Amino acid sequence: MKKEMEKALNKQVNAELYSSYLYLAMESYFQSISLSGFASWMRVQVQEEMFHGIKIYDYIHERGGKARLEAIAKPEEKWETPLAAFEHVLAHEQHVTGLINNLIDVALDVRDHAAKAFLDWFITEQVEEESTAGQIVDRLRLIGKDSSGLFLLDTELAKRVFVVPVK
Repeated sequence: MKKEMEKALNKQVNAELYSSYLYLAMESYFQSISLSGFASWMRVQVQEEMFHGIKIYDYIHERGGKARLEAIAKPEEKWETPLAAFEHVLAHEQHVTGLINNLIDVALDVRDHAAKAFLDWFITEQVEEESTAGQIVDRLRLIGKDSSGLFLLDTELAKRVFVVPVK
């Protein structure tokens, strides 16, 4: 693997680990305001992001590179409302989509077709991530200040479970 590709993938490992750290902070926020279903949803998101980071980490090694871990930035810890938290989730996932798109650009620039094929999975994953976050934002906007709607959504979000994606 070319060094430019290795460096970009290592940067993405850090971004994925930051994402898991951010969602762990969000889990704590939701626990602190007694929305355990929202917190549970975030815990699953933590697991997904860790899986993404490890998937890239393993790929670097599989291709003969060296994974290099950097410091993970401190995430925010509280939000004004559940809606504000999920708007942050949506914006963050859109940012991650941009990072993945940039990785694809690097793979194409250095003519690393194996990396391009590997990264295609992440493109599909990001479409799902943005769609899911966007749907929750839309529902929270519809709910507004209706606490019964919020608690109903909390119950629904609690049902989410982490399933390791199949290769």
